[in-house]
Amino acid sequence: MVVRDSVGNLLADGDSVVLIKDLKVKGANQALKRGTLIKSIRLTGDEQEIDCRYEGIKGLVLRAEFVKKS
Repeated sequence: MVVRDSVGNLLADGDSVVLIKDLKVKGANQALKRGTLIKSIRLTGDEQEIDCRYEGIKGLVLRAEFVKKS
């Protein structure tokens, strides 16, 4: 399985990514702002989704099209 970010870089487990767009999070009363650094991602079975952790939000799944490898 090959997972690529918004600019075409390959992503792997443990990479750090930066958000390229402000995102509203369902079930949380906060939004993730553009430029937010997400550390230590995990790949899922889907090519377009990555699993990650962010303070205060459990079970966060982001689409690969909204992140850029840092």
